[in-house]
Amino acid sequence: MSTNKTIAKDASIIGLATLCSRLLGFIRDVVIARLFGVYLYAQAFVIAFRIPNLFRDLVGEGATNAAFVPVFSEYTVKHTKEEFWELTNVVLNLLLVILMGITLLGIVFSPVIVRLIAPGFIADPYKLETTIRLNRIIFPYILLISLSAYSMAILNSLRHFCLCAFAPCLLNIAIIIFAIIYGEGIKGLALGVLVGGALQLLVQIPLLHKKGFRFRFIWQPKHPAAKLMGRLMLPRLLSTSIYQLNNFVDSIFGSLASIVGEGGVAVLYFAYRLILFPIGIFTNALAQAILPTFSTQALSEDQYQLKRTLSFGLRATFFVMLPASVGFMILAKAIISTLFGGGRFDAYSIEMTAQVLFFYSIGLCAYGATKILQSCFFALKDTLTPAKVSFLALIINIILNIILMFPLKLGGLALATSLSGITTCLILFFILRKKLKTVLPLKEILFSFLRILFASLAMGLVVSLIARKQVFFQNVFWEKVTNLSIPILAGLVSYIVFCFIFRVEEMRQVWGWLRNVSSKQTKE
Repeated sequence: MSTNKTIAKDASIIGLATLCSRLLGFIRDVVIARLFGVYLYAQAFVIAFRIPNLFRDLVGEGATNAAFVPVFSEYTVKHTKEEFWELTNVVLNLLLVILMGITLLGIVFSPVIVRLIAPGFIADPYKLETTIRLNRIIFPYILLISLSAYSMAILNSLRHFCLCAFAPCLLNIAIIIFAIIYGEGIKGLALGVLVGGALQLLVQIPLLHKKGFRFRFIWQPKHPAAKLMGRLMLPRLLSTSIYQLNNFVDSIFGSLASIVGEGGVAVLYFAYRLILFPIGIFTNALAQAILPTFSTQALSEDQYQLKRTLSFGLRATFFVMLPASVGFMILAKAIISTLFGGGRFDAYSIEMTAQVLFFYSIGLCAYGATKILQSCFFALKDTLTPAKVSFLALIINIILNIILMFPLKLGGLALATSLSGITTCLILFFILRKKLKTVLPLKEILFSFLRILFASLAMGLVVSLIARKQVFFQNVFWEKVTNLSIPILAGLVSYIVFCFIFRVEEMRQVWGWLRNVSSKQTKE
């Protein structure tokens, strides 16, 4: 139980810092939406940013979770500090060579990459040229953000989370400032990305130095731990996060305006940014905090504690993600209108984005659970299995996209992503259940899921009844926010009540923790 409390504490710190980043991200997206709507410039920026962002997830954050943290965490336990810092320099020098090569290739081959990622743009030469130009400006972001992710891996293995979680705030602040300065000039967004990427790296350097890191040129590509990281990382290049891969495929289909409608790429972006809000605040924080614990527990012979920690991670994910999913589905149009409506983000933009948000929300819980399951696989030093499952999910998503985009347009692309995400989550769960040396408490996990689901559906009924009486389409922003806040607060209160009615154990644990904190403060 003490381990779970430590994980919960670390996750809370990460979640709080991530909340700041996500709120700034919302401001950033509102600025972009108001300036550019879902039309040409917004689509060009989304594609230009998505390409290096995907490489960032593959080479940077993906490698962090799959390879760096598990191996570094093991080194902190089994090796001396000198050996640990030597390894960090060995890997850093290898990374610098690889990342600089990728960056240069990306800049040179931007025309080819953009045509592959957004084939629908070929029909519009100006849109294609704008996207290529932006992509070349943004591509060095890969080098900056990957080095930032590597720094985060070192600090996380030393159980320091707060600064790393806060760093993305700087990216959002930079984009907001440059977007406002340049106004409707799209180049401002690209420059903001570069400056923000540099700031994310620079802010971590003083803490790394304080912890003991000193840069040295050590070229040992055959270092045993570096080779192990390479073996762990290569499959991760295929199995980065499943929702990112599916989102990447969606961009290809979303660019086909003649089939799915105008503005598809931007619509998918804005809707998915909202889905990333609960994932970023809670699931990513929990997965980041739980990975070092998984990594050390995986060294045990019986893996009993690993099983208990995994159960805790999944049940905690259900507790947050299921009600969030229901809430998004019911309030989709109200949320989009309130946050983005206005300026060039017109009625068409609102309608299409709300539809996509509804279908994305169906898979929200699965996206979150997949993060936890993948972290457990990574701790077991198995990145090949998630890679295989990710490839299968990618094929499923492509097939479903082709089938669903004709009757449901953009909504079909979002639904395909959700269905492939749910399939991935179930496959990973049952494979991991067979892989662990001790049997997972399937009954405990299933009953927890069902109780939380019933509480979430009951909450959804309350939210739906209250939302019918609200007006979300006024011209005054604060009036819209106020009217949206009423059903959200009602949903939060009713969810707490229904959790007690349906005897959701996770709510009882949270309630007990709050009472303990309150009693301690009272005594002090």
